Amino acid sequence: MAGTGPVRLTRIAPFALAAALAAAGAALFGQGLYLSAKAEVAQLLLNRAWDRSVQSHTAAKPWPWADTWPVARLSAPRLKQSAVVLAEAGGEAMAFGPAHLSQTPQPGAPGVSVIAAHRDSHFAFLKDLKAGDTLVLETGDGQKAFKVTGFEVVDHQASGIHPDGGPPRLALVTCYPFGAMQPGPLRYVVWAEPEPEPARTARPAARRKAS
Repeated sequence: MAGTGPVRLTRIAPFALAAALAAAGAALFGQGLYLSAKAEVAQLLLNRAWDRSVQSHTAAKPWPWADTWPVARLSAPRLKQSAVVLAEAGGEAMAFGPAHLSQTPQPGAPGVSVIAAHRDSHFAFLKDLKAGDTLVLETGDGQKAFKVTGFEVVDHQASGIHPDGGPPRLALVTCYPFGAMQPGPLRYVVWAEPEPEPARTARPAARRKAS
């Protein structure tokens, strides 16, 4: 089932995004239980760093020598899954949790924001998502709900993901197939769009007492 249609590409060359997805795919190839345990422990520190970032409105590193920092927190309420999203989807960042591809808009900004993670740890739950599921994205500007709209399996060199333009959308990416022991060119993409804002009910005017 296809996801949302591609957005017109205006600033980023297709080969640049393909290279980023390929690099993310290499980083996505897990190292078994060691990576999973490392990622779980790291998320405890990352959640603390994210809370500090929100309170101070500055980028807070999870540990002094880290070359990355939290930029958002993503959760899937139905599946009871939550993870802090890191800046710069590279080998180090993705060893600890989901990471944002810097060639794409920031999570929650207009356009398609690409977030990648390991298929055997933080994005293992992608295979259990269903169309219509709610995802909650927390950024420095607050929380926003997204609805899962579609799924795709694509080649990392022809992903069809064009980041620029349009309303804020999410593309959650991991290696495919799930459970495979060898890296490969395929990526599993989950598409999500903002849920409509609830309509505000106007308060009835207060009645004035007769004098």
